Amino acid sequence: MDLRRLDPTGVGAERRAHWLLIAVFAAVVGLAVTDLVGDLREGTTIGHAVVEGSIAIVGAVGIVTLLTRLAAARRGESIAQATAAELAADLEGSRAEAERWRDEARDLSQGLGELIDRQFGRWGLTPAERDVALLLLKGLSHKEVAAIRGVGEATARQQSTAVYRKAGVSGRHDLAAFFLEDMLAPRADVVTER
Repeated sequence: MDLRRLDPTGVGAERRAHWLLIAVFAAVVGLAVTDLVGDLREGTTIGHAVVEGSIAIVGAVGIVTLLTRLAAARRGESIAQATAAELAADLEGSRAEAERWRDEARDLSQGLGELIDRQFGRWGLTPAERDVALLLLKGLSHKEVAAIRGVGEATARQQSTAVYRKAGVSGRHDLAAFFLEDMLAPRADVVTER
């Protein structure tokens, strides 16, 4: 069985290695202390007692160090898990907000499209002129309008001129302003201070 599939990050293997080292250090400490106690009962030199005591102390320091690292790793995982949960919640909130925005924009766009089409009718635009007018409102150049409609650039310019004349505007900016001016007016409930 491939253990990497069970623990792809290797965190479990690292923990097991830490616990194995702790067990080894504990065995060394236990053996060193047992030997030191026995040597002290039988009478030993101070140098020998210091060496065995040092081995026990180094082993104990190793155990404490490894336990501290394990605790820190657990805290780090908790923080990472909490952060991941917060990010997931934020992402879900952003997705929901984006979906609401798309729904509202779709409704507004559909309503605006109907209003624009009605105004084109009032101006008496032909179907070709309506297409040109919509493309101009989207910000396309005469060259781009011609390419999309499969006509020459001169034809696109003539149709644009006819749109401007029938709408009573001087150009593409005025055409866009005709539809946008009232939509961009400040809301009645917003009071501006100067």
